[in-house]
Amino acid sequence: MKPTQSAWPGDQSDPHHTQSAAQDEPDGLQGKLDDEDYPAYSMGRAAEMLDVTPAFLRSLDTAHLIVPQRSPGGHRRYSRYQLRLAQRARDLVDQGTALEAACRIIILEDQLAEAQRINAQLQDRRAEREGP
Repeated sequence: MKPTQSAWPGDQSDPHHTQSAAQDEPDGLQGKLDDEDYPAYSMGRAAEMLDVTPAFLRSLDTAHLIVPQRSPGGHRRYSRYQLRLAQRARDLVDQGTALEAACRIIILEDQLAEAQRINAQLQDRRAEREGP
């Protein structure tokens, strides 16, 4: 890739850009940007967005709260979902909760939310089978 070329498909600076390029591709950029599990953010950008240090993000990785994907070069990449978890951890730590306890709280909250979602789905299916 030439240094002047964009690394992002459909970038406005690309002379061959068409407005619907990302929309025409099922797995195009738009789909990735809408996917909250897509690892779109570098460690530096994630730390900047959350107003934390990269060391804080690494500590969340060590605590197994968030395990970022790695770029081909080995750099950590974070998703929007992981950034939300990191923000929650930061909020708890800022309130005086120990990091390990904050991570455990967040994991339990996440597990509870998933169990409630599954329970609601099962109740809906049961109601559909039983009818009015």
